[in-house]
Amino acid sequence: MPVLQIGPEDGLYYEYDAPTADGGCTFVFVNAITGDAGMWQAEVGPALRAAGHGTLAYNFRGQANSPYAPDLRLTDEVIYGDLGRLVEALAPPKPVLVGLSIGGLYCCRAFLAGCPAAGLVLVNTLREIGPRIAWINDAALMAMRVGGPNLMRDMMTPLLFGPAYLEAHRGECLQPDTAYEPLDPASGAVNLVTWMGKTDWTVAYDRLACPVLVMMGPNDRVFYDSEIVDRLFAQLPDGRRVDVPEAGHMLPVEAPGPFVAALKDFAATL
Repeated sequence: MPVLQIGPEDGLYYEYDAPTADGGCTFVFVNAITGDAGMWQAEVGPALRAAGHGTLAYNFRGQANSPYAPDLRLTDEVIYGDLGRLVEALAPPKPVLVGLSIGGLYCCRAFLAGCPAAGLVLVNTLREIGPRIAWINDAALMAMRVGGPNLMRDMMTPLLFGPAYLEAHRGECLQPDTAYEPLDPASGAVNLVTWMGKTDWTVAYDRLACPVLVMMGPNDRVFYDSEIVDRLFAQLPDGRRVDVPEAGHMLPVEAPGPFVAALKDFAATL
């Protein structure tokens, strides 16, 4: 199991495949706060590798197989610093940073801090944290502490996914025998969600001096606000946008075909 060792108790689990085609990009996948590298490897990674591109998926400290010192606060500075550290250590050819949700924020922060990137892909990232989203972020932490990820899944899935996905996957949720078990307060998941809620989402989008692809799933009933997305997108010096109408927040899972097609089209322009 490859792990980039950061310190005696800290490391980053990663899965790296270099490009096989001349001029191929390396798509560096940056998780959402409750994500996992395996999400990218189900359909998206294999399809991009079949087209000759490389992929690099990894887990934040505090996610599966990425250890961290118990007293470490898993803030955004730690996470985007780790992203830059990983790209520097592996030096993948022509890296394109692809971030889902808050993962896109980490991509922006890493790039502005000097992480090399041929381009950025921000997937359901553009947002501002007002009273409503701040409430949801705080409630998510409370739900995790009471009923763990199963309670979060059953509560939030209908707000985050599009109708086709909900119809197809309802049977996997809301089961009468589901165990709602609180997470250990000292767990990485609680640490990550705690500091997610304290993150400043202010980004100097006008300083992102590289091509940026913005992908949005309008069925995201939590974070998508068309006025805010349009306004923030307009600040990008070199922005392109793809909306996937049938999808919601988890676009790579809900619509892997359109998602991969958009990434390949974007790579061809770099």
